Amino acid sequence: MIDKRRPQRDLPKINERIRFPEIRVIDSDGSQVGVITPKEALSLAQEKELDLVLVSETAKPPVCRIMDYGKYKFEQEKKAREAKKKQHTADVKEVKMRYKIGESDYNVRVNQAKRFLKSGDKVKATVTFRGREIQHANLAQELLERMAKDLEELAEIQQAPKREGRNMMMFLTPKK
Repeated sequence: MIDKRRPQRDLPKINERIRFPEIRVIDSDGSQVGVITPKEALSLAQEKELDLVLVSETAKPPVCRIMDYGKYKFEQEKKAREAKKKQHTADVKEVKMRYKIGESDYNVRVNQAKRFLKSGDKVKATVTFRGREIQHANLAQELLERMAKDLEELAEIQQAPKREGRNMMMFLTPKK
């Protein structure tokens, strides 16, 4: 029965927790000791003031290594942190405007979108309508298509301009 109070951790078995009749042992310097009992391997590890760590449980016989477990665990955590640091999640950044936007304001929005795309983020370009402006949805669509054309060297359209309620939006993703 699994103890539900304690979270299951994916840690390798070490020292006395290794319960196999025979194991293949690799020394701390990488040389093979041979196939011996876990008790003998544990005494070898304790002589060197190191731990016996199960490396491969599925092998016949299972493979264990004599190493400093604390150092090994630290190295694994360090690798995981480095991998996490290198991955970049693409956020969705929004650029809002109205369909009657001035030319300089439009250029500011295009430059914002360029900056977002260069940093690897997706861009959601939104044109909002107020009151009866919604009758001019065609102008908003032209504006979004113009923006897509201005950004075509950096981005590709993920979702074409589409009206949702009082907004018209378009999604752009950075080109690979």
